Amino acid sequence: MSIENRYEFLFYIECRNGNPNGDPDLGNSPRMDPQDMHGYITDVAIKRRIRNYVQSAFSDEKGMEMLVRSASNINTGIAKAKELAGVEVSAKGKNEVYAGRKAACEMFYDVRTFGAVMSTGPNAGQVRGPVQLTFARSLDPIQSQDISITRMAKAAEVSGAKSAADYEAWEAQQSEDTLRTMGRKQFTPYGLYEARGFVSANLAQETGFDEQDLKILFEAILNMYEHDRSASKGEMSVITPLVIFRHVGTDSDDTQRARQAKLGCAPAHRLFDLVHIAKKAEVEYPRSWKDYDSTISLGQRPSGVDVGFLTSPYGEISWNQVPEDAEFFH
Repeated sequence: MSIENRYEFLFYIECRNGNPNGDPDLGNSPRMDPQDMHGYITDVAIKRRIRNYVQSAFSDEKGMEMLVRSASNINTGIAKAKELAGVEVSAKGKNEVYAGRKAACEMFYDVRTFGAVMSTGPNAGQVRGPVQLTFARSLDPIQSQDISITRMAKAAEVSGAKSAADYEAWEAQQSEDTLRTMGRKQFTPYGLYEARGFVSANLAQETGFDEQDLKILFEAILNMYEHDRSASKGEMSVITPLVIFRHVGTDSDDTQRARQAKLGCAPAHRLFDLVHIAKKAEVEYPRSWKDYDSTISLGQRPSGVDVGFLTSPYGEISWNQVPEDAEFFH
């Protein structure tokens, strides 16, 4: 059964001495707004890490495959969905397309969650996903740095080499300096990024996105950087808690209250405005989330909306009260 409540949520990504999302058009330097120098991480970069985590943690479970995988052809997955639906892969009639679309939602977690365009070959139509994410934006301007690095070895093709001995012989003839190369590395010393998300109960009905899928989404968000370490992302993490707004309705009539819970009881921007974050007065250049004061005005939440806090990827959501183990909010 698909979810019956509308949700919004926000979370904070910390990056220390790393590159959270390089721009290939700018030499892979950290992405930033050229007007105010605030950094950002694209929504697709965050979705990629959510996919990676879910694929690693739930790969052996039914309905948890990924349509969009690294170094793959999504048409292969679309064809598998149509075969699962029992229709011809090449068939493009309305009934065959809908059958492939339905099977894809059942088969692929990312289609059920984020949606997909599946009219790229073996047509299975398009799916609007119930979960959407914004670009994550840094709370303060970031400084992008481009530094030189020395590579103590090089990768060179040796003409005529047919064995390891041939490569060793060539290497022995080279000077030490010629076997070194120079490179570049782009990073930012620090950035704390806020990301926002939206979950539509109406669109969830179309894809079958249910409470278990939602729980897995939140687990993946809190865990996604713990399983994505690299030279550019060695110190990236999601600072707990994940803040969740759940619309529950206010009407005394059960039917009307369920309708309110699905459609929402307040605009999303009013809910996000309950969060107040400011750099501490004595801090000039933040280097930790502890350099910020962060509060949330629970007493000002609109009627019909619960505010939840998730501090552990495997824990329970604490509703309408900041838990004691929350790192970031008071």
